[in-house]
Amino acid sequence: MTHRLQSAMLRAQLDSAALAAAVGVDVKTVNRWLAGRVPHRRTRIAVAAVLGESETVLWPESRPDLTAGAPATAEILSAYAHRAHIPNELWISLLQGARERIDIVGYAYPFVLELLPDANDVIAEKCLSGTRVRLAFADPDCPHVMERDDLEQMGGTLPGRIRNALSTLGRLTETPGCRVGLHTAHLYNSVFRFDDRMIVTPYLFRARGYQHPALYLRQLSPHGMFGSFADQVEQIWDTVTPYELGAVDYGQTA
Repeated sequence: MTHRLQSAMLRAQLDSAALAAAVGVDVKTVNRWLAGRVPHRRTRIAVAAVLGESETVLWPESRPDLTAGAPATAEILSAYAHRAHIPNELWISLLQGARERIDIVGYAYPFVLELLPDANDVIAEKCLSGTRVRLAFADPDCPHVMERDDLEQMGGTLPGRIRNALSTLGRLTETPGCRVGLHTAHLYNSVFRFDDRMIVTPYLFRARGYQHPALYLRQLSPHGMFGSFADQVEQIWDTVTPYELGAVDYGQTA
């Protein structure tokens, strides 16, 4: 991968001596990098800053978390054959333990708001204490919700399930720090993020929510599996329509 370093030096109009002087090393050290040696991380960061590139671009081999295998899957704390196998105690500990953010993106997930008798109050108090909460539900009136309903063989009940989940939000729709939105994305998984922990449920063909497998993740790197799903959340949030109480007709049961 030394051609990446060479190309970056050419773009920056720096030769070995100039780069060495900029990062405080001997010119022979730079020549060793050009011959294939990977510098220590602190030096990599300094070189990347001087050249206006990222460490990952210049030395991709220095990021094992971007490669397949054990380093990339180290973020998986547990795997469950079905979401229903996740202990309630884990869900509750994640909900109660979140301090910085809670991000949830799915179709309808009323079970989250039923984990505790006062789950809404717990979330609302967290918002008032500075926790950022974002809850994205599928727009029950968008066409693909019925497509998902057909796929999961739910007999036309999914729109009603979403409306029911929205109706249980209560004070959360008006709590500062809590954002509720409706999306029209075709989801292939649901994401439940609590600070640096996350539960992801990849969808199976014709399986319902509680039947999908689940991965319990912890964030170890911004470039790992956790980061990929976190980025998905951000992309979906860029498309949501803010939800306001009364914006959905609860008289429709579809």
